[in-house]
Amino acid sequence: MSEKKIRVLIVDDQALIRTGIQTLLNRKADMEVVGQAADGAEALRMVATHNPDVVLMDVMMPGMDGVEATRRLLASGAQAAVIILTTFRDDAYVFRGIAAGARGYLLKDVDHRALADAIRTVAAGGALLNPEITAQILPYLGRLADQPSDLTPPPTASPPPARAELLTERERSILQMLAKGCSNQEISDALIISVGTVKNHISSILGKLDVRDRTQAALWAIQNLT
Repeated sequence: MSEKKIRVLIVDDQALIRTGIQTLLNRKADMEVVGQAADGAEALRMVATHNPDVVLMDVMMPGMDGVEATRRLLASGAQAAVIILTTFRDDAYVFRGIAAGARGYLLKDVDHRALADAIRTVAAGGALLNPEITAQILPYLGRLADQPSDLTPPPTASPPPARAELLTERERSILQMLAKGCSNQEISDALIISVGTVKNHISSILGKLDVRDRTQAALWAIQNLT
């Protein structure tokens, strides 16, 4: 019996990009492109129809952009993991896309092997932060921390220093590695602990920081521990 393929939906307003990505992914034995969408509204309809495992979501699109589509998709209870596709110019959109619940973000010119690995990672429940893009959005994160925004936590939430104090030294080390884009295996190798132990620590970190997933934990670390 063949293994279940990862079902992928491609969302981009440029047909050439959609077709190019589909051609590359269809060459992967463990992947199946179930559809293409040209904007956020169409993406929401296709997710409801095709129930993909992973959505590759462009940020800049006419009508409903990728950030709003990601927010609505996850609010609807869809199980699909979203990977934001972007360029270096889209720093603010990338950050808001991650805050909306995307599992990661990649450059549009990413190598097809890296793209396939990213899809496998998020389909398996993981997340990713591309170190190159992380460096690009650091200045934006710094500005965001100094001014009110719709991402400001509610008054009842614990302030960053208080949450940081809840972390053990080992958890802080793992969190800093997450912020650098390290995978569970890389953290395991560096700290000489099992992958299962890494996962347990990450679960504890998410609870203490009151964040949804490892991507948001990594962004929290970029803002507060670097």
